Amino acid sequence: MIITNNNLVHDKYNEKMDTIYLEGDSYLEVLKFTRDKIHEGYKLLTHPLSGSVKPNETPFKTTAIELNKGKLDLESLQIIEESIMVANKFIKEKKTPNWNPKILDDFRIIDLYLIDGAIESMDQFY
Repeated sequence: MIITNNNLVHDKYNEKMDTIYLEGDSYLEVLKFTRDKIHEGYKLLTHPLSGSVKPNETPFKTTAIELNKGKLDLESLQIIEESIMVANKFIKEKKTPNWNPKILDDFRIIDLYLIDGAIESMDQFY
C-alpha cells in the first residue's frame, strides 16, 4: 500500500496498487498518517527519510506499507517515530520555502523516482 501526497505517484500507481492519496497534506502529515497505519498493524516497507532531500526542503513524501495487517511491528513504529522527530526538527529550524511551480514539479519527480526504485526492489521479494 502506498501513502502519498504526491499527485504523480497517485496517478501512476492508483490503478496498480492500493494507494492512499493525501491531497494537500504536508510531508509531516504523511508521516503521521503512516504512523497511524503502523499502530493499526501495518508494517513499514520503505524508510520515511529515504533520499537526500531534507524534510524541510520538499513538501512531498511517499511511504509504502504492507497491505496485510498483523500485530504491531515495533521496528516499524520506532522508525516512523524517529522519522517524525527528525522531520519536526528540520521543519522547526527552517520552514519549507514557498517554491515556484517548476521546483515543486522537480520535487514531485524526485519523490516519484524514490518510490519507483523502492517498488522495483520490493518486486524482487514479493
